[in-house]
Formats: sequence, structure tokens, C-alpha cells
Amino acid sequence: MSSAEESATRSEATRMLVALSNGDGTASERLLEILYQELLRQADHYLRQERKDHTLQPTALVHEAWLRLVDQSRVEWQNRDHFLGVAAQAMRRVLVDHARGKKRLKRGAGWARVELEPELDPGRPALDFVELDLALEELRGIAPRQATIVEQRYFGGLSVEDAARIAGISVSTAEREWRVARAWLLARLQKGMD
Repeated sequence: MSSAEESATRSEATRMLVALSNGDGTASERLLEILYQELLRQADHYLRQERKDHTLQPTALVHEAWLRLVDQSRVEWQNRDHFLGVAAQAMRRVLVDHARGKKRLKRGAGWARVELEPELDPGRPALDFVELDLALEELRGIAPRQATIVEQRYFGGLSVEDAARIAGISVSTAEREWRVARAWLLARLQKGMD
């Protein structure tokens, strides 16, 4: 996609989000058409981090998150990036709910295992998805912007540049926040494994 096409798509998505915020129910169909591939990419990114026998497929994750997103009547969507950021949160919530439901059913067998930074230590065991979610919420209480960047980068699969744009900060600040947050999460999760 050329930069002109991407810009037109961004503008169209923003117009549809404004219409949706203003109560235009027909805007959601056009918005889904515009953003479906991006949402599917996010879902695929999430599910690649899950165990191999995970029962959710990317399309199911997109549709479940979509239902949660368009049902939010109190959100005033700012733009495409804002929507995709909230979509990453919605997908994370769907997966956490799914993992918790599996855990209730199978006493631990449903706890999803994910890798926070596999390139740092390929021998390290994967993390528990529910524990990661709890640690991320703890980080949100301490450093909300760092938690948002982790969510966008790790869960949403966004670049540092995209995460910076969503957070309204410079790329260098986003990189610094990403490094600090990642280190904090690794230390917090390691402490929980001891």
C-alpha cells in the first residue's frame, strides 16, 4: 500500500470512528472492512504467542474483540491509532478471560504460556499469560504510559514508532519506556516464579 493510500485509509477510518461515536450504527460495518486486516494481524500476533493447541483462531479473536469494541457507547474515538490501541486491550482481555475459563475447567491446563523476550534467553520457560496480565495491571498502577507501550508493542504487535504515536510521545521516549517496562516486568515475573 502506498503512503497516499495508507493516508486515505487512515482518514476514512477516522471518519468512520467519529460517525460511530456519534451513534451511526452503519459506520461499524465500513470500519470493520477498513480495519479488518490490521485487526487480524494483531490477533495473529497474539495467538502466535499462545500454546499450539489454543482453541481460539485469529478470526474468532477479532470478532469477539470487535463485539466488545463497537458496543462501547461511551468511547469517543480519536482516530485509527486510538481504536487499534483499544483493540489490543480488548484482544488481551478476551485471551485472559479465555485462559481463566480454561483454568477453571482443567485446573491449570488452560494457563497460556507466553514468551516476553525469547531472544534474551531462549532457554527460559514461557510465562503464564494470566500472571503476565496481573503484572501488567500492577505496572499500570505504577507507570500507566509504560503499561500502554508494553500492551501496544507486545500484545498489539505495533512498532515503537506506532506505540509512540498512540501515546503522544517521541520515539526515543517510547524506546526508553519500553526498555524500562520490559525490565520491570521480567523482574516482577521472575520474582513470582521463585
